Amino acid sequence: MSADLVVSAPDGVGEVTEGTDLAALLVGALAEPLRDGDIVLVTSKVVSKAEGRARRGDRGTALDEELSAPGARVVARRGPTTIARTRHGLTMAAAGIDASNVERGTVLLLPLDPDASAAALRRRLHELTGARVGVVVTDTAGRAWREGQTDIAIGAAGLLVAEDFAGRVDGHGNELAVTAPAVADELAGAAELAQGKLGGRPFALVRGRADLVLPLDDDGPGARALVRPEGGDLFGYGAREAVLRALVGDPADRAPFGAPATAEEARSAVEAVTARACREEDGAVLVGVAPGVVPLLEVLAFALGWEVRVPREGLDQGSGVGPDIDVEARLRPLTP
Repeated sequence: MSADLVVSAPDGVGEVTEGTDLAALLVGALAEPLRDGDIVLVTSKVVSKAEGRARRGDRGTALDEELSAPGARVVARRGPTTIARTRHGLTMAAAGIDASNVERGTVLLLPLDPDASAAALRRRLHELTGARVGVVVTDTAGRAWREGQTDIAIGAAGLLVAEDFAGRVDGHGNELAVTAPAVADELAGAAELAQGKLGGRPFALVRGRADLVLPLDDDGPGARALVRPEGGDLFGYGAREAVLRALVGDPADRAPFGAPATAEEARSAVEAVTARACREEDGAVLVGVAPGVVPLLEVLAFALGWEVRVPREGLDQGSGVGPDIDVEARLRPLTP
């Protein structure tokens, strides 16, 4: 692999409207022909325009439309800002709806299937040039714990989107365990540096990583391979929203909390909340608490992916159990 990476973004790209042939537009703007091993990056904005994803109205109306799609949901809200998980599994501000560089009173929704968009563009570029290229559809996203935004890959075709370094050894003899560079995202960030936000350059061309480009008959896993499945992320809800969801206890909200906690994690959490010593028995965690504490344990159990069972007689007001008399709460992990 060459150590030289060349990133360029052609000027002179005209306005994109519904039905525009993006491949022909790009080929006409390039100063030299595409080569085998080139990687083409295109902003989701022009893909959405070409695919008719423009909508009249404001972001709020469009956001309601996007949140009604299967798999979409609110992750967090703070004032006017809504962070949403989209139908694609992406977590983005306003579900990726864009109101910049479009006609006033118009917004753009993300492409319905960015990987399919990338695959179609790859095929069309091959038809026009005969070149075997990789294609990445990019969009701008914020990052948890970091100010500012950077471009990421939301669609890809004909490209190895991540490299796997697990099992390799570094220069000091240390074996790498989970190192997996998301090269499609890295390429998207490099492309944005050449394109600029206000430069009117929606395409970029990367040369020097032909090793990432797949054969013509292999579109690869797509950028969806970079999206963690629901429940696989440690931060499925915002901090406030996680508390609210646990208090409401709707079974439909369990997935973002992830897999059930281990018995050790559950025992530690129960002891921290109740200030009581627990014991384990046949995979369950048992603790003696006042009846009034049971609802609190139910909230905790929901967040842990567990359930609470208390003998009915222990909570029966006619049983003679008082607020200072313990009942035995038994917590068990929910079965898949």
